[in-house]
Amino acid sequence: QEVLGEGKLMAILKERELKIYWGTATTGKPHVAYFVPMSKIADFLKAGCEVTILFADLHAYLDNMKAPWELLELRTLYYEHIIKAMLESIGVPLEKLRFVRGTDYQLSKEYTLDVYRLSSVVTQHDAKKAGAEVVKQVEHPLLSGLLYPGLQALDEEYLEVDAQFGGVDQRKIFTFAEKYLPSLGYAKRVHLMNPMVPGLTGGKMSSSEEDSKIDLLDRKEDVKKKLKKVFCEPGNVENNGVLSFVKHVLFPLKSEFVILREEKWGGNKTYTDYEALEKDFAEQVVHPGDLKNSVEVALNKLLDPIREKFNSPELKKLSNAAYPNPSKAKPGEKGTKNSEPEEVTPSRLDIRVGKVISVEKHPDADSLYVEKIDVGEPEPRTVVSGLVQFVPKEQLQDRLVVLLCNLKPQKMRGVESQGMVLCASSVGEPRQVEPLDPPAGCCAGERVYVEGYEGGEPDEELKPKKKVFEKLQADFCVSEDCVAQWKQRNFLTKLGRVSCKSLKGGTIS
Repeated sequence: QEVLGEGKLMAILKERELKIYWGTATTGKPHVAYFVPMSKIADFLKAGCEVTILFADLHAYLDNMKAPWELLELRTLYYEHIIKAMLESIGVPLEKLRFVRGTDYQLSKEYTLDVYRLSSVVTQHDAKKAGAEVVKQVEHPLLSGLLYPGLQALDEEYLEVDAQFGGVDQRKIFTFAEKYLPSLGYAKRVHLMNPMVPGLTGGKMSSSEEDSKIDLLDRKEDVKKKLKKVFCEPGNVENNGVLSFVKHVLFPLKSEFVILREEKWGGNKTYTDYEALEKDFAEQVVHPGDLKNSVEVALNKLLDPIREKFNSPELKKLSNAAYPNPSKAKPGEKGTKNSEPEEVTPSRLDIRVGKVISVEKHPDADSLYVEKIDVGEPEPRTVVSGLVQFVPKEQLQDRLVVLLCNLKPQKMRGVESQGMVLCASSVGEPRQVEPLDPPAGCCAGERVYVEGYEGGEPDEELKPKKKVFEKLQADFCVSEDCVAQWKQRNFLTKLGRVSCKSLKGGTIS
């Protein structure tokens, strides 16, 4: 997507092959977006470059301790095996590559002295700015996060490369390195950047947000399940995570993409350039269901050899040790009956924007509506709401609502309800009820979150006995300016605040 130092790059290539490195901090499990840099590494090798892959274990610890010190060695081993399996899956010869661990040289006397030398010339402002898009941003940042960009800059010198390759989210660290390495007497390097692939939900694909990414070891049924849940509106090519994945991962690897569909819908069609596929999707020649099914088939072909390799007892053991399951903790540790109570935070709720497609009176209950609500899934959800006496049918039809999606489905007078429409309620009598309003311009399926709790993974299904929703709902309220809140923190979508029409100071249920 961008190159810094193209003139220097051309000058080097006139004399010899380029020496380049790509680094990855060994934190969360690598996901399918890692195929983007892997395909470019394949290009570099085909072009004759000398390529080094750095497993940045020390960086992983410095980034807000994303990798605990005791797991550092295990996670680095996991990354080494999974990255090699990915490269083999796309046909990259490993003998042309050099693999290096950060702690192999970053704890040496010379490197440590250079860290001190760098810290004597770098301002706190520049260090914080450089790591803004890479280092986890928290309310009380650790000093380690300020050291992170300097270490990455020094890696270029100690790995003896001409260039560093990374995502465009690394740009500020790259310009930081260009500014400060010469102050230590070291050469300025070339920097090459690939685009960041949007996650399946439209934002950045993140290891910490389960539904935004597909893990390299996800089972076929998990891949199907995640793709099924993805918002993919007919004709909408903006913020479309499925199309972005085809563009940035599948096309570069195979140079073509096949839409699989039944003969009655036109049969299979092979695309040799992404633009033609995007045009057909925009014009609704390609249906979202066929796009998702085709991505599922293509993706599983890439993942099958990786799954097979990690099916060995040794690698299964490594995977479990590097990423221990909290629910299988030892007695007295978190995740067991003897542990401290599990954390109840708003990020455990799967709240989404929904669009009401139809509203009918419940056949067996005068106070209940039965609604069909689109929440960005292949089929609308059936939701039963006790709103008949509060909201006229015509005011619900075609409006946007806020839906809690991970309650356990339950039958209400014979009709199974697959969610709860969240509403503001007045405190006094007579009781008034108003459905919460997402910001104008929202699309069905967009996530609603509480300010400060954007990350985190919603529970697959809220267990009724644990009363997670009930505990959180006790602190739901409507502010004096009609904004929905939890403990004075606003309910938000990426377009702004969730509100209600008039019930200031009310409750939410």
